[in-house]
Amino acid sequence: MRRLILSDIHANLEALEAVLRDAQGTYDEILCCGDFAGYCASPAEVIDWARGNVRHAVRGNHDRGCAGTADISDFNLPARVATLWTRSQLPREDLDWLASLPAGPVFAEEFQLCHGSPADEDEYLLSSSLVEPLDEFMLRPVCFVGHTHIQGGWSWQRGGLLPLSRPALTESERIVDLDPDYLYLINPGSVGQPRDRDPRAAYAVWDSGERLLTFRRVRYDIRAAQSRILEAGLPELLAERLAFGR
Repeated sequence: MRRLILSDIHANLEALEAVLRDAQGTYDEILCCGDFAGYCASPAEVIDWARGNVRHAVRGNHDRGCAGTADISDFNLPARVATLWTRSQLPREDLDWLASLPAGPVFAEEFQLCHGSPADEDEYLLSSSLVEPLDEFMLRPVCFVGHTHIQGGWSWQRGGLLPLSRPALTESERIVDLDPDYLYLINPGSVGQPRDRDPRAAYAVWDSGERLLTFRRVRYDIRAAQSRILEAGLPELLAERLAFGR
């Protein structure tokens, strides 16, 4: 089975469309680690696509915030503004769909799917020291997470916990062979708002039969996404940061 792994689309339609064009023909089903909404200005279009195309998904913290099922007082000001704007733009059925997304982890035969961490859906896994003790929560050989907007991951091997590298700025992909004897925690990166200093949309393709994981980066029309944000009256910062990947 070949799976397209997405996360943190954040209502960025231009980035999502570029990813889908780039990945065409390489997958059989789609998984998403949450945060379909928030930050960018195309939430209805992204949700409409997701409802008809995503096979397995979990909720993100911005999905909960936009649905009105979580407190957003700890969001920074631009995030709060975007969340409240999104609530005002979406029809009831889209808000209900966001509210219905399950908390992670979601389990399938070969993998588990989370937003932040297999231990806590809101945890940011930004360092090896935070990841290392999570092996006890790894109930499948492969766990996909999002939330940090940083592409990469880790594997528990005989030599300890080792990082998985994302593509360099000069590369479009990085391929990783997955050893059946090891555990893997994998972040496909953010489609709609990367924060690893690479503004290209990020995603991954996992071929479980061949045991291959491919991290991909693809350019998209950032100016068009920025224009949508500004035309919607959302904070300028949300448009500006797209150009810098942070």
